[in-house]
Amino acid sequence: MRCSQMLLVTLREDPAEAEIISHKLLLRAGYIRRVSPGIYVYLPLLWRVLGKIMHIVRTVMDEAGAQECLLPQLQPASLWQESGRWDTYTQGEGIMFALKDRQERELGLGPTHEEVITDVARNLLRSYRQLPINLYQIQTKFRDEIRPRFGLMRGREFIMKDAYSFDMSEADMKASYDGMYRAYCQIFERCGLDYRPVQADSGAIGGAGSQEFMILAQAGEDEVLYTPDGTYAANVEKAVSLPPDTVPSSFTKAEQKLTQNTPTIAALCDGLNCSPTQVVKNLLYQAILDTGLMILVLVSIRGDQEVNEVKLSNEISRLASDFGAQQVLKLTIANQENQKQWASRDLTWGYIAPNLPEDYLKSDPQIHPKFVHLCDETVVKLANFITGANEIDHHWVGANWGQEFPAIKTSVDVRKARPGDRALHDSQQILHSARGIEVGHIFQLGTKYSQKMGATFTNEQGQELPLVMGCYGLGVSRLAQAAIEQSHDEYGIIWPPTIAPYLAIISVPNMQDAQQVKVAESLYQELQKAGIEVLLDDRPERAGVKFKDADLLGIPYRIVPGRSLAQNKVEIVTRNGRVSQEVLVSEVADFFRTLNP
Repeated sequence: MRCSQMLLVTLREDPAEAEIISHKLLLRAGYIRRVSPGIYVYLPLLWRVLGKIMHIVRTVMDEAGAQECLLPQLQPASLWQESGRWDTYTQGEGIMFALKDRQERELGLGPTHEEVITDVARNLLRSYRQLPINLYQIQTKFRDEIRPRFGLMRGREFIMKDAYSFDMSEADMKASYDGMYRAYCQIFERCGLDYRPVQADSGAIGGAGSQEFMILAQAGEDEVLYTPDGTYAANVEKAVSLPPDTVPSSFTKAEQKLTQNTPTIAALCDGLNCSPTQVVKNLLYQAILDTGLMILVLVSIRGDQEVNEVKLSNEISRLASDFGAQQVLKLTIANQENQKQWASRDLTWGYIAPNLPEDYLKSDPQIHPKFVHLCDETVVKLANFITGANEIDHHWVGANWGQEFPAIKTSVDVRKARPGDRALHDSQQILHSARGIEVGHIFQLGTKYSQKMGATFTNEQGQELPLVMGCYGLGVSRLAQAAIEQSHDEYGIIWPPTIAPYLAIISVPNMQDAQQVKVAESLYQELQKAGIEVLLDDRPERAGVKFKDADLLGIPYRIVPGRSLAQNKVEIVTRNGRVSQEVLVSEVADFFRTLNP
């Protein structure tokens, strides 16, 4: 392709709308243009990058035995209502674009396709002889992000590969899952990316277990906790660890003390000259279940620890059936501002005790009449601890479970693991933190969807059983931008050769120099015949402009037919490191043939 014939518009200044470097570079280099927040045009250069990524994805998925199909973007609400996720996606998380057709039938633009593929399976998969099977697609998805940002990282329209496996048993499903894990590793390796698989929360997709694939980059929205020995890595939403040791309490007698102006842990510890590890802090959350019922959840956790709200939401969802519900639609911290929704009178904020009386709750059929008390594992063994007294400016000191407060029957892990914590598998290993961009997520769905939607098969013994499913997502357009976030310099993008739009660019310094033009044209034709994807920058621009554009575009190799033509050589500059070498004109094609991109 000749640059003079391309839609190539580069910018010298960073666009005001862009916050992170990869977004700035995509806009500056003319790879994308914004239509509205979260919606972008993929211009020709980026479409070539996406084509390379999709080719790698298709090749690896096909090698793994998956079959490509194409599912509808427009999905009937009835399927999502069968699975119980319609309200979650349209009201709870609110990420689905929902609409009605002219017959007033509810529809949604697909953010994901578990319901549709399960409907396909229940109609077409009948016998164990058809299993296992894995179907995948590459297409546009839609999500109504509250705050679209970072370009293709968090858009409202994006390209995604999703696959779904169907097996006869949990063991078979895990074998399919392991196969997809290996396939994903191959995909990211072939794309030339530095990635890390991590344990992850399954979120609204659900299932028994899941793993994310993170591209390590400083601008990543996700925090990954890992151990230096390489044994453990997890998204902070899922991570577990050993908390710091508890400092023994100096209080031996249980009593209520006047603790004026101590609504925070720091003020309390300063006033009592104690460690926050001796404190039981009690936090109140309000959860809206999918039935519309509000429950107030009182969480007791050690004073030096934080609540992981993803873990907490999962714990409440596990209890949802006790309240005639299936899951949590919304979880928020309760506070002085929102207590009017459910409180019969003002609470003693900052001084709440583990035995908060039920009469603080309004009598309302939409509000559960009792607090749900969850105790984090960090408070189970605390003795002679300090905690609130349900009275302003007062705390208990020297308190104990089973004496001043009810004994703990069960405990949960809702604490947020942090860098510096000790690892569970080896207490000598300390958790470290890195930023990551999630580009893939695989799930062990089990029978979550097949049971609800009646997707069954008949086994060898004639029994009718639910299909056991796995789900495997990969963000194609996000991966392209993540590659830039991971690999760039002050001059522009540095594409890995396997996904670069072109492998090489011939930059003619002076279009008025007949010899330069002749050699450039000759190399251009020769490289094309050799199957090398090459650009010819034949624009009537200064050499400096062309070189800067080549760096900005991130083309892996720049060929310059300049001063070295006097020795029948051209300069070849490797974009990664900007290393320059001179190569005989007659050997340029061989130089590229011997590369292994």
